[in-house]
Amino acid sequence: MIYRKLDALLLMSAVAITRFAFRSHYLYDIDSVNFALGMQHFDPRVHQPHPPGYFLYISLGRLLNLLFHDANLALVVLSIVASCGTVALIYFLAWDWFDQRAARFAGLLFLFSPLAWFHGTVALTYSVEAFFSALLGYLCWRVYCGRRSYIVPAAVTLGFAAGVRPSSCLFLAPLLLFALSRTKMKGILVGVMALAVVVCSWFLPMISAAGGSRAYFSALLSLWQAVPAKDTVFNSSPATSIGRALTIVFIYFLVFGAASLAPLRWPRGIDASDRGKKIFSIIWIAPALCFFTFIFLKFVNSGYLLIMAPAACVWLGSAISDWYENGAGSKAFKVAVMALGAAINVVIFIAAPLYCSYRSVRRFEAELQDVVTAFLQVAPAGNTLIVGFDSHFLGYRHAGYYLPAYLTLQSPAVRLRDGTRIFAMQGRGTRLLSELPVGPWTQFVFFPLPNQGADYKEHLREAMNKLPGGSLRTISANGHDFVLGPISDLPLLFPRASTTTKQGR
Repeated sequence: MIYRKLDALLLMSAVAITRFAFRSHYLYDIDSVNFALGMQHFDPRVHQPHPPGYFLYISLGRLLNLLFHDANLALVVLSIVASCGTVALIYFLAWDWFDQRAARFAGLLFLFSPLAWFHGTVALTYSVEAFFSALLGYLCWRVYCGRRSYIVPAAVTLGFAAGVRPSSCLFLAPLLLFALSRTKMKGILVGVMALAVVVCSWFLPMISAAGGSRAYFSALLSLWQAVPAKDTVFNSSPATSIGRALTIVFIYFLVFGAASLAPLRWPRGIDASDRGKKIFSIIWIAPALCFFTFIFLKFVNSGYLLIMAPAACVWLGSAISDWYENGAGSKAFKVAVMALGAAINVVIFIAAPLYCSYRSVRRFEAELQDVVTAFLQVAPAGNTLIVGFDSHFLGYRHAGYYLPAYLTLQSPAVRLRDGTRIFAMQGRGTRLLSELPVGPWTQFVFFPLPNQGADYKEHLREAMNKLPGGSLRTISANGHDFVLGPISDLPLLFPRASTTTKQGR
């Protein structure tokens, strides 16, 4: 027992140190900004945060922010703490299923996972979701093995997981039901009731804070129709699902790096106990895997797949353990191979040309600093309005959050169930405008996207096509080009809006 605790403590310490040392210092993407805004004022109608609200995640962030007084740091610390808990749970479950050596390898896989490492350093929900997945898997396995005392803790865990990311209930509820199927009807009823009580304990306050059920579900449905519902298996070609499946394969390599090849050496012979574990694991990961294949997945949201990482780490840890013990070659050679694999994963995390590398995080943060500094030089807040684009990085959300003195409008306007609206930010608050505001502004400035790459050029070209030739001018500062236009041209960017809204409405 002492070795289990010592191993777990060492793994947790290594995760905490590596994540904290490489932590982000600014809100990394649009969702991070939404969460920070939600910590100030919870309102999913204006995406503070975006639906479905992540109510318990926001609540945990608020508690930590009482200590840190920095929304990004509070949420990053939450990701680090969750990552520490996840690696410990992976270790304990792998030991229960296999042995100490497999548990150590499983923990090291998570420690050196490039994607898990990244999400332990940024203000996003996926590390916390992975923790609840690991905890539920650990508890449900005990229920599956006949330990009735774990029924209520497992149900409570799923209820809290749903409060952090409501999709967790969809993906993980089958695992709880599968574990409960091994108990008597009384145990099933107790588990379902405990789950219902926990869900109600956060869902009802969330609905109240969101302005009522109609406001909440209207915002949720609008976002669903605008993004995920467009490319499901029901309204897109099979090629779309095939593309998502290939994306999942690539993300698998991103999660485990060099260790992705471990299945080439599968674990020891299958006995009756292993068959039960494999069925349990399939129930654990299949719902999420099917959803991301047939319904919705984008590469920039690769963290979705971390909900399946605990189960995968356990099995891959067993595979590596079996290779280490029974594979061809000396132990020294195998240690060298594993060290090389760990080094490859470190390089992937630090320097890969992907959005989820440390290099990309630092480049984004430097660019954000440069843009904000240059913006203050180029355009004073008193007479300038910002027009930003919908983007994961340096979009209108970052503009509105890090330049709170300016009024920032998202271009183009969005179609919601209540009609076409303009997302507007000022003072780190968000409003939905049906009409353009009237104020003291004499000019507007397009907030530049990262590196002014293809997405920015496309957005800017579409916007400029709506404006008369010769009305725009460009100012360069800190290596960035800022495109400015007269405020009289602003209605051309929002043709469905008039200019009758009073300032501050």
